[in-house]
Amino acid sequence: MIRSQAEHIVVIGAGAAGLMAARELARAGKRVTILEARDRCGGRIHPLSPSEFGYRADGGAEFVHGEAPVTRALLREAGLSLLPLRGARWNVDQRGFSQDETRASHTERLHEVLAALEADLTVADFLKQYFAGPEYGELRHSVQRMVEGYDAADPARASVLALRDEWMNSGRSMQARIVGGYGALIDFLTAECRKHCAAIHLGAAVGAIETAEGRALLRCGNGETYTADTVVITVPLPLLREIALPAEAHNRVAAAADIGFGNVIKLLLRFKSCWWVDAKGNDLSDLLFLLSDKTIPVWWTQRPAEHAVLTGWIAGPKTHALANFDESELIEKGLASLADIFGLSPQRLMQDIVAARAINWANDPFARGAYSYATPDTRAAQSTLASRQGAILFSGEAVYRGPDMGTVEAALASGLEAARTIL
Repeated sequence: MIRSQAEHIVVIGAGAAGLMAARELARAGKRVTILEARDRCGGRIHPLSPSEFGYRADGGAEFVHGEAPVTRALLREAGLSLLPLRGARWNVDQRGFSQDETRASHTERLHEVLAALEADLTVADFLKQYFAGPEYGELRHSVQRMVEGYDAADPARASVLALRDEWMNSGRSMQARIVGGYGALIDFLTAECRKHCAAIHLGAAVGAIETAEGRALLRCGNGETYTADTVVITVPLPLLREIALPAEAHNRVAAAADIGFGNVIKLLLRFKSCWWVDAKGNDLSDLLFLLSDKTIPVWWTQRPAEHAVLTGWIAGPKTHALANFDESELIEKGLASLADIFGLSPQRLMQDIVAARAINWANDPFARGAYSYATPDTRAAQSTLASRQGAILFSGEAVYRGPDMGTVEAALASGLEAARTIL
C-alpha cells in the first residue's frame, strides 16, 4: 500500500507528467524533489530557440488534440491561449496536387465492420481478415498510412479497437497550437513547482532504486543519492528497463512490453520565403498539411501564422530505414522529398534555407522514441503497471488509460492522477 501521508516525494522526470504531479503535490504542502536527467525541463516537449526559426518552434510535441480538458484548464490558469489550425490538406501523387477531401473508397464498409467488432485484434490482422481483397488496396494503404504516420504505431502490433474512435471521426481530430508553443506551458509548470518549493535537480539520471521498510533510496549516475517515502516514475517507456528496480516494481515493468512505443523523426526547415505557395501552377497559399508517399511523407506549415517554415514528419516503422542517418543527412532527405514533390532541385532549396533541424527521437538517450500506442494487451498491462504497490508509482502518457494515449494531455492527466493517488 502507498503511504497515505508521504513526507518526501521524489518525482523522476521533469516532462509534462512529472511537472504536473510535482506541482499538485507541492501545492498541497508536500516536500517534493524532481530529478531530471536532461539539462532542461520538458522531456519530449522540446522548444527551440526563436532566433533559429523566428518563433519558439516545437522540436517535439506541437499540437493540442481534441477536447484535452486538463490541458485547456492548465492553459487558462497560465493565461495562455490556443490558436486553432486553419488551412487546407493537400495530397500529391503521380497525378499531381489535389485538395480532394474524398476519403478512400469502402470507408463506409470499414465503419460498419468497426462498429460491429467486439474482439480486439491488431490492425494488420483486422485488414487481413476483413479487407484482404484487391478491391480494398486503396483502403488498406490509407489505414496503414494513418496508423504509422499519426499514431507512430506498427500495424502488426496496434490495437484496432483502441484506434476505432479516431477512424470514426472522434473529437481528437480537432487540433490547435498553443500561442508561444508547448514551451510556454512547461515554463509555467516549472515556475509553479518552484513557487511551491519543489526542488528541481537537472543532470540527475536515476540509475537504481532500492526499497526497505517502506522507504526508497535513489542512486543517480552523478553519484548523488536521495531518500523518499514515495517515488513517482514518469520517464518514457523504454527507459523503465534502464533503472534497476526492486523486485515488485521490476515485475510491473515487465508488463510494459505489451504497450506499444513508436518513433518519430521531425524536421524543421526555415526558408527565406514561402516559396511553396505557387506549386506547379497550383495556389497553395492555404496549405496546412501536405501528404505524399515520399521518404518524408508529411509536411505542414504554421498557418494561420505566416512563418516561412515547413515541418516534415515521418513516424512508425518507416523511421527504421533512417535510424543511422545523422542530422545533416536527415535534412538532405527532407530537401530531396520536397524537391521531388515540387519539381525543384535540392540545391535550389538549399540556397533558400535559413535554419534547419532534424530530431530523431529514437536516438535521444532520454526518450528512445516518441510516444506510446495501444496493442490488444495494453489495457491489462497498464493496469499492472499502475497498480498501487509499495513506495513506487508509475505515471506518464503510456500509463494513461483514457482515450488520448500518446498525447501531452495523457501525460498531464496521468501526472494529476498520480498526485491525487498520493494525496
